[in-house]
Amino acid sequence: MQYRNMGNTGLKLSEIALGSWVTDLSDVSSIANAQAIVDKAFDLGVNFFDCADAYSGGEAERFLGKTLSYHRRSEYVVSSKVFFPMGRGANEWGLSRKHIKEQLEITLKNMKLDYIDLYFCHRFDPTTPIAETVEVLSDLVKEGKILYYGVSEWTPAAIVEAILTAQRDGNRPLSVIQPQYNMVDRYIENEIIGICERFGIGITPFSPLSQGLLTGKYRKGMPLPEGSRATWQADRQINALLTDQNLDKVEKLLKIAEELHVPLSVMALAWILRQKQITTVITGASKMKQLEVNASASGFKIPSDTLAEIEKILDYHPFVRRIG
Repeated sequence: MQYRNMGNTGLKLSEIALGSWVTDLSDVSSIANAQAIVDKAFDLGVNFFDCADAYSGGEAERFLGKTLSYHRRSEYVVSSKVFFPMGRGANEWGLSRKHIKEQLEITLKNMKLDYIDLYFCHRFDPTTPIAETVEVLSDLVKEGKILYYGVSEWTPAAIVEAILTAQRDGNRPLSVIQPQYNMVDRYIENEIIGICERFGIGITPFSPLSQGLLTGKYRKGMPLPEGSRATWQADRQINALLTDQNLDKVEKLLKIAEELHVPLSVMALAWILRQKQITTVITGASKMKQLEVNASASGFKIPSDTLAEIEKILDYHPFVRRIG
C-alpha cells in the first residue's frame, strides 16, 4: 500500500480507503463479515475508514467505532459527515451551528472517540450562511474535536466561497473535499480539481467504480448478476447507469484491462489515482476478494499510451465557454 499527503497537510492516507455506505449490518453473520473485512483492510495497509451519521441510521458509526477500537488510534484515520435529517425537528438537519455541534457529539458517542480525523459537510445547505458553517467547523478544530474539515458534493462556487470566507474571517480553512469521481462521472475535472490544486486541498472521491459499473459485472445483453446492487438498491442509482452507451464503453475497457493483465476495477481505480491532487479513493467491499483486488490498485501505473486509448473510449468533453 502506498500513501499520499492530503493536500498540503501532513496527514497521510492510504491510496485505497474503505467506506461504510453500503456495509451490510443486517444480521450476526453480516456483521462478522464486515468486521473481518475491516481487519483485513488493516493487514493490506488501509488506514482511512470513511463513514457518515446517516449511514444505517447511525449503526454504521457504532459498528465502525467498535471495530476500530481493537486497533491503536494512531494507526487509523476515520471520517464522518453531517447534513441529512436525523430526526423530525426543524433543526435536526443541515449545516447550522446548532445541528453540527449536536450531531458531532452524537457521532463521537457512537464511535466512542474523543475526536474525528476528518469531518465532512455531506451536502450544501442553502438555508445556512457559509460563514456560519465555516466558523463552527473551525471552532471544532480549535477544540480538538475534529482535526480537519471538508465538504462533499458542493459546487465550485460554494467551495471557493468557503475558502475565501475562512481567509477573510481568520478561520481554519477546509482541507479536503469528497466528490463523486470515476471514469463515467468526471465533472470535477472542469473546475474543482484546479481549485483544489490552487488552494492545497486534498480530494477523496467516493463511488470510484460507479457503483459497480466499472467492475465489469454488468454486461450488455446479460441478466443482472444475482445479489448485485442493481437487484436490491432502493434508489436504483446503479440501474440508471446501465445504459447501452456505458455498457459499450465497459466492453472496450475490459479489453484494455485484459491487455494490462489486471481486473477492470484495478484499472479504474488506478485511472483515478493518476491525478496528483487525488489523495485516496473510497471503495466499498462486501467480500474479501473485492477488498484484496481494490487494494492491489495502489501503486499500479497505467502506461501513457494506454491512458490515451482510455481517453478515446471515454470520449469526455469538458465544458468550456470561450469568450472573445
